[in-house]
Amino acid sequence: MKAAIIGYGKMGREIEKILVERGHETVLTVNTDNAADLNAGNLRQADVAFEFTSPATAYANVRKCLECGTAVVCGSTGWNEHLGEVRELCNSFGGSFFYSSNYSIGVNVMFHLNRELARIMNQFPEYNVSIEETHHKHKLDSPSGTAVTLAEDIIASCGTKKLWVNRYTDSVEEIGIRSFREGEVPGTHKIIYESENDLLSVTICAKSRRGLAFGAVLAGEFLCGRRGIYSMDDLVKF
Repeated sequence: MKAAIIGYGKMGREIEKILVERGHETVLTVNTDNAADLNAGNLRQADVAFEFTSPATAYANVRKCLECGTAVVCGSTGWNEHLGEVRELCNSFGGSFFYSSNYSIGVNVMFHLNRELARIMNQFPEYNVSIEETHHKHKLDSPSGTAVTLAEDIIASCGTKKLWVNRYTDSVEEIGIRSFREGEVPGTHKIIYESENDLLSVTICAKSRRGLAFGAVLAGEFLCGRRGIYSMDDLVKF
């Protein structure tokens, strides 16, 4: 697999390490210093582009990849308002797009557990549900994309009366999220069900960026030779 890495920071370099370990080749790396290199000629050398930048640049980068016919794995969060446009664009170009708010295999298992737990706990209205997420102080979006996904899945599975404002869309949703930014924490997410009698929680703590990078590379391998729109639900089967 020949790969382009868009966003050659800590995450991009971790992806590159795993690409090398798995016998792949990086043919293009792009950051703010060489943004002009993100062009059709360079992108067409790559089988898959890995887009891990920021909410402000993700949409334009993904669009560029799809317009150039390059499959793209995107891990940038905080730009959900454009996802519908990207899906339409992908379909119109017959392209390949893989998106997840979190590429960790463990987190995606947690997504599955979260849906099942929400379905079970919906029988017991005496429990209040909330989510806590903690990330490093450099993370740009808050709440995290992972926390938003957990909240949306709980709402879809059972609903709740607590209100919060989704900062991605400014819409009022029905769940509680507490976000913390501390030091260099890679990422911790906790789902909490609490009543007067007890507290039930499910927690996952990332040890480093490697788990995210590994899952992203698996997604890139999965995407090669495919057309369409995919997520980690297609990669991690339950």
